[in-house]
Amino acid sequence: MNIVILSRNSSLYSTERLIEEGEKRGHKMEVIDPLKCDIIIEREKPTIYYKDRYLDYVDAVIPRIGASITFYGCAVVRQFEMMNVFVIATSDAIQRSRDKLRSLQRLSKAGIGMPKTVFTNYSRDVEEVIEHVGGVPVIIKLLEGTQGLGVVLAETKNAAESVLEAFNGLEARVIVQEFIKEAKGADIRALIVDGQVVGAMKRQGKEGEFRSNLHRGGSAEVIKLNELELRLAMNASKVLKLPVCGVDMLQSARGPLLLEVNSTPGLEGIEEASGKNIAKNIITYIERNTKL
Repeated sequence: MNIVILSRNSSLYSTERLIEEGEKRGHKMEVIDPLKCDIIIEREKPTIYYKDRYLDYVDAVIPRIGASITFYGCAVVRQFEMMNVFVIATSDAIQRSRDKLRSLQRLSKAGIGMPKTVFTNYSRDVEEVIEHVGGVPVIIKLLEGTQGLGVVLAETKNAAESVLEAFNGLEARVIVQEFIKEAKGADIRALIVDGQVVGAMKRQGKEGEFRSNLHRGGSAEVIKLNELELRLAMNASKVLKLPVCGVDMLQSARGPLLLEVNSTPGLEGIEEASGKNIAKNIITYIERNTKL
């Protein structure tokens, strides 16, 4: 098969691993920068032009689109969909997952547990917002943040007011969430392929750091998920229609609580921690779902 990875950086670990596993299984792997694609919209003949050729030979697409290029990247993915090319994450599903508020609304409606969350339109009544989530400490998150950026722990009412006022002054949209103390700065990342959990790790924030992201210096170890954690991860994947994704959750006194669903999960941390060949799982998922 001709499999395209939509990525701006061919030397990233995840991209390299997908190329390696795809080539091992006899596929022609190609990395294409979505920002260099021209989308040609024509009656009954949607096409994509890249550098010096039309991409009319592609059998499957693996989107690895960064948050900063979501709009154009998703337009390229959508065009491949119009060309009847199999994509492991649809443009609609990627956009749904990138909108933290929209995805939390959908997931809560589906009965998935999560920290109590408040979204407000630049409210000046900060005290009321804090009370809605059970008082301080609270977590304040930028709606567009990734890799732990734009996430603040406010331990006092004054700190929460200062942070919210600063974000409001910048007209930055934020959500306020209850702080789950018993999680102790750790979270769980479950990697889903074809709707099933194929690997999981527990990420622990470094000393004095409440964010557990590996990009922020956290550590990771393999973990075996219990029944409730497995069910939450697979349900979240199903609700957001993302058969391949990363699901982040916290362990709390009232059971697992969903943090977010990542449509472009990194493979390095999870492959190293779990010892699982996730890249191969993704390639074989494409093979099962592509009719040649």
